[in-house]
Amino acid sequence: MNPLYRQLLRPLFFRLPPEWVHQRAMAALEVDAFTRPFRRWTSTPTPELEVELWGKKFPNPVGLAAGFDKNAEALPAWANLGFGYAEIGTVTPLPQPGNPAPRIFRIPEAKALINRLGFPNVGAEEVRLRLAKLRDRGAWPSIPIGINIGKMKDTPLEEAAADYLECFHRLHDFADFVVVNISSPNTPGLRQLQDKRFLESLFVPMLNERDSLGTRVPVLVKLAPDLIEAQLGEIIEVIGDLNLDGIVATNTTIDHSSVTLQETGGLSGKPLLKSSTEVLRFLHRESGGKIPLIGAGGVFTADDARAKLDAGASLVQLYTGFVYQGPLVAWEICQGLRAEPAA
Repeated sequence: MNPLYRQLLRPLFFRLPPEWVHQRAMAALEVDAFTRPFRRWTSTPTPELEVELWGKKFPNPVGLAAGFDKNAEALPAWANLGFGYAEIGTVTPLPQPGNPAPRIFRIPEAKALINRLGFPNVGAEEVRLRLAKLRDRGAWPSIPIGINIGKMKDTPLEEAAADYLECFHRLHDFADFVVVNISSPNTPGLRQLQDKRFLESLFVPMLNERDSLGTRVPVLVKLAPDLIEAQLGEIIEVIGDLNLDGIVATNTTIDHSSVTLQETGGLSGKPLLKSSTEVLRFLHRESGGKIPLIGAGGVFTADDARAKLDAGASLVQLYTGFVYQGPLVAWEICQGLRAEPAA
């Protein structure tokens, strides 16, 4: 299927507007009958790839990154396609349209994308209703589901904690883990929340809410690849003090020096592989391996995934790799990881 996609379907899709293609793809993925046939390839158990983390079992370490299934439209599809977990969102407290189109740009020669979407989504309450309906009809996916949450575009940074708390309150009971997105470059000022002065005020109310509910939903933070080591060191210190459950490293980059297209937005894909893996390796080393890490950025192949795992990641995830490699990319990566187990 993937060779067919890369040789025939991808050239066709790449002649069409990126967001239009994405919307049609999501509509197709929402139909269970469309992805169920892929289970003939992807359903073979791979116990050697299983990961146990936060008391949860991941059938393999390859996940779908946030941003693809923003509104929880196609949750059953991701297990059918061979993913070991999926992360939905980014979800904000209320619906918002995001930034004006066009806002996704392909760079085929670099196997990259630039996006400036700005958290378009249907809002936390609508996502909650969708998740509840999925569970009530017995269609909940067989893989762990993460929920990525963010603040509204117009919410001042000093009031951002309330937005994250609202999303957590509405969605936590459907999440195997929650990722706090403070690193997208497409919401004005958002990355300032990575500063040490904001982190404690952002997370303490959420962790207190979690504790008051008597639950232990893992709470992670998603970081940018553009932070310097001093900033990363401060973040590790705060995460240790707060006893956060992990880090997703990394989001897209604002460094576009590796590509010729100079649109504003976050760059993802192959150009991000090296820098995001270096951030991952630094976080693993400086935390003494005590903070669980999810590696994201430039994962297209088993070799890319192995580089993240060797750098200290427990799990990896992809978005742009799905666009370029095709619907069975997770299955392909897992086959490669099985063929070349960790040293």
